[in-house]
Amino acid sequence: MENHDPTSIRVTFNPLIRTYIFWYVAIVLIFSIIGLVVLPFWLLGLGQWYSRLYFEKLECELSTRNLRFKRGILFQFEKTIPLENIQDLTFTEGPLLRKLQLSNIRVETAGQSVHDANNMSLIGIIDAHAFRHALLERRHELKQASTTPNDPLVKISEQLGTIISLLEKKQG
Repeated sequence: MENHDPTSIRVTFNPLIRTYIFWYVAIVLIFSIIGLVVLPFWLLGLGQWYSRLYFEKLECELSTRNLRFKRGILFQFEKTIPLENIQDLTFTEGPLLRKLQLSNIRVETAGQSVHDANNMSLIGIIDAHAFRHALLERRHELKQASTTPNDPLVKISEQLGTIISLLEKKQG
């Protein structure tokens, strides 16, 4: 049973991502020795089947606290990144992505890890610029909420300031 935040934003992916996946894998297969054996099967139907199924399994959701991304057919890959850990959002568009009018949002997080385990790439999001803006806005709101007067550290700091001023008045 899935329990989603009512304020979450579910991302929609562009169906052209199927074409991107098909040609991207075909190009990789062309440049590998084993791939040349697989390439005819890929071009004659396996690639279209795989690309369609991959597209159907894509999920991305932005909640008020996290960014969750899920993909995969045989091996499921699901990653959740807390918004406060996001350091940078980068748009990249290679020749194939530009040809298909797709973009890649690369989410970079705090901390270094082997093979970019702390990073995430989201390819083919419809209205990617609006999604990026929503993500940055939610991240900003989360950071603002953590420094509101309801924050215990802010209250303690205010009380210490009051105590110091009272002590200064008493001494003076």
